[in-house]
Amino acid sequence: MNSVQRFYFDHNATTPVAPEVLETLVTCLGQVYGNASSIHHFGQAAKQRLEGARRQLASLIHSSPTELVFTSGGTEADNLALLGSRPAHIITSAIEHPAVLATCAQLERGGTAVTVLAVGSGGLVNPDDVRRALRPDTGLVSVMHANNELGVIQPIAEIGRITREAGVPLHSDGVQTLGKIPVDVDALGVDLYSMSGHKLYAPKGVGALYVRKGTRLAPIAYGGHHERDRRAGTENVPGIVAFGAAADLAAHLFAEESARIAALRDRLEGAVLDRISGTGINGARWNRTPNTSNLYFDGIDGEALVIALDLRGFAVSTGSACSSGAITPSHVLTAIGLSADRARSSLRFSLGRSNTAAQVDALVDALEAAVVHLRRISVHA
Repeated sequence: MNSVQRFYFDHNATTPVAPEVLETLVTCLGQVYGNASSIHHFGQAAKQRLEGARRQLASLIHSSPTELVFTSGGTEADNLALLGSRPAHIITSAIEHPAVLATCAQLERGGTAVTVLAVGSGGLVNPDDVRRALRPDTGLVSVMHANNELGVIQPIAEIGRITREAGVPLHSDGVQTLGKIPVDVDALGVDLYSMSGHKLYAPKGVGALYVRKGTRLAPIAYGGHHERDRRAGTENVPGIVAFGAAADLAAHLFAEESARIAALRDRLEGAVLDRISGTGINGARWNRTPNTSNLYFDGIDGEALVIALDLRGFAVSTGSACSSGAITPSHVLTAIGLSADRARSSLRFSLGRSNTAAQVDALVDALEAAVVHLRRISVHA
């Protein structure tokens, strides 16, 4: 039996660990085993590496290292930002990641008032809607930097000007933007910004929350005085050091890689729209993260197309990996006005450093063949 050659087009779900990052991780696991809170030589060696990584990540987002709290990932960072802010009223959007929407639902059960803003067909939050939704008791606004399914970049700097005028903290989930587009927390005007290592060619199980100096944030886990009393628990030093290495790598590569990957994304979309009928781009076509494309294939079940492509050696997804297996259509796609059928016929393609023009061309060939086959059998079903 011939083994299928496999290509990965699902980088928004997770990324492979970069070779340089893996080397850093393995070295750290083997040699830096002290507890960063211990005052002896081994502990201080771990502390030194931990703070070095903090500086590397801070440099990537133009913050002070003291404003970073390391977490177990983006979901914990979102939970810490929202639950730790203890808002009486929170404003968010209909297309947020489940880590934000589910946390808002939990806050609501505890008595917090939640306003969920609708988005237009492009998937953009209107800053004026944020302004209109503000109340005297609003304690937090949470709008993601870029959507994980569409790649659409939100007008965070504009929203930030509105929240600053009102004296309301602004949180943004930056999990899908870190390392793909420039991130400057001061220019964005955010007070809280969530990040995740495994979207950035670092291992899973490590993330961070930027907390602007002076922002009030209560802990949601209790124990020791780690992370300046903001997140108790012995730090995952090897994971954090790997995250720092990935941030440093991204800083050196992302300008060149972003342009290369955007060209591949455009090549993919152009070929699909040209060669396969009944297709289109979901959400705004412009102002997206360079690696993300969400396309619909009318008359096709998205899950069936994912499986058909996997059999041909291509890994893609129907949307958020956190929602895979859900019977209901994507909340993001229905929020931008897609019918349930069209939402279910949509796929997300997210490119990364390993992808090439030859892989994109092969993916389009596989897509064309799979769509023809699936449409033919659906007609005869």
